Amino acid sequence: MVDINALAFNVTIPDHLRWRDERRGEEFELQSITVRLLADGSLAAKAYGKPVAGGRGAYVSFNVRRSPEIDALIADAAAAASGRWAENTGLA
Repeated sequence: MVDINALAFNVTIPDHLRWRDERRGEEFELQSITVRLLADGSLAAKAYGKPVAGGRGAYVSFNVRRSPEIDALIADAAAAASGRWAENTGLA
C-alpha cells in the first residue's frame, strides 16, 4: 500500500482577483495559490506573490483571502487538477 500524505498544485490568480498583503514591512502582490489536497480530503491553500517594489524578495506564504470568487477559483482548479491526475501518462 502506498501512503500519500497530500497532493498539490498551483493556480494563477487572475489579475482582477489579485490582492496585496504586507510582510516584514514589504508589500507583495499575490499572484498564485498553492493548493494541497490533504489525506482527509480537505483542501489547504497558501498564496504567493512578488514584492510590489520589484526585485526577488523572499518566498513567503500568505493566507488566502476568502471570497466567493477566490473560493470558486480554488474549487474549479481542484476539479481541473483531478482530471489531469486521472489522465496522466506516466513519467516523461
